Amino acid sequence: MDSAARTIVKAVSWQALGLLSMVIIGYLFTGSVVAAGSLALVTTACGALCYVLHERVWNRISWGRMDPRYSTSQ
Repeated sequence: MDSAARTIVKAVSWQALGLLSMVIIGYLFTGSVVAAGSLALVTTACGALCYVLHERVWNRISWGRMDPRYSTSQ
């Protein structure tokens, strides 16, 4: 299970990439840096929150995990 800090760092790095791509896409659609930046910041904040919550929920679900005590690969 990942620590909460690791999950947050993963979310921030992923969202930074998403922020950059959203600014570019927003600018191409609106022609406005301000509108593109605003849209990108709002969607990035919402996406980061959803990602952290999603990861924390999945860390509580054991379905599909392999038990390392019974792993055959070394």
